[in-house]
Amino acid sequence: MEFEKSKTRENLARTFAGECQDGARYQFMAQEATKNGFQYLADTFKILAKNEMSHAKAIYDLIVMYSNGEAYNIPIEAGFPFNEYTLPEAISRSIEVEQMEAQNIYTSFARIAKDEGFVEASELLTLITGVEDCHSKLLTEMYRRYKNNALYKTPKATKWKCSQCGHEETSKTAWQTCPLCQKGQGYAQVDFADE
Repeated sequence: MEFEKSKTRENLARTFAGECQDGARYQFMAQEATKNGFQYLADTFKILAKNEMSHAKAIYDLIVMYSNGEAYNIPIEAGFPFNEYTLPEAISRSIEVEQMEAQNIYTSFARIAKDEGFVEASELLTLITGVEDCHSKLLTEMYRRYKNNALYKTPKATKWKCSQCGHEETSKTAWQTCPLCQKGQGYAQVDFADE
């Protein structure tokens, strides 16, 4: 099938636009987290933004490759979420977006690309789907902890690390102020998966 006449062309353009929008949303969330003193959360959101922009770049490159060097003005129609950026609402809405991308949208786009004979697109979308699923799980845990006022406490002694200077200590709660660099509790990080 010719790329210019395929559904995959439109789907890849929609994916590119969606990934760019996700990257921007995570940057806005990082700004909100920083404003509220949650530096480790801000750093995590910046990593998610970087992931989304990497996905966008890979999709962009694929569109250009399939278009023999240039795909001028691919018309698309899609809905994109716009919501407030208070941390709990933004995290909750981002979970929904990540789940929708992983479980419905990109899975469907990958199947369509495979059916139309665009194997590289199908494989790339499948890989991105796996990352979006991981994002959803991370955000779900962050949201649970944030809502339960448990970002800086755990049920058992856990290793906490300062994301500024690297100081580590093991306890049930993170320090109020890092004893090494004097940064606030918002710089303390714990690996949610390891506790």
